[in-house]
Amino acid sequence: MKLARFQVETEARAQVLLVRKQVDKALSQLEAGDGLAHLWCPHTTAGLTVNEGWDPDVTTDLLGRLEALVPWNAAYRHAEGNSAAHIKAALIGPGVTVPVEGGQLALGRWQDVYFCEFDGPRRRTIEVRYIGD
Repeated sequence: MKLARFQVETEARAQVLLVRKQVDKALSQLEAGDGLAHLWCPHTTAGLTVNEGWDPDVTTDLLGRLEALVPWNAAYRHAEGNSAAHIKAALIGPGVTVPVEGGQLALGRWQDVYFCEFDGPRRRTIEVRYIGD
């Protein structure tokens, strides 16, 4: 297993960012060939997902629906005041595993990899663990 890390900067409380280019760059640095990339977000108020990367309205709809399901202001008990971010991150999940072919993510035609911020703006870390060759 080989490990690389990169950082992303978010500019809003809730934001979804494409990170495929950064992941492919990390895989290149790891001299990846064919195998698996496990992408991990070591934060409790952010996550990673694979979804459609062609239409930006997908991320707008995702954030809108998550806010409707888990509004920021509700009767939460968590003392830090960011319970909604923790719940949204739990729904999205902290990691994804993606096949790698020829050193790049082997995603479907419309798929892409997104980092999902729910308690920003912040500087976050994404870990890329490559298993293969």
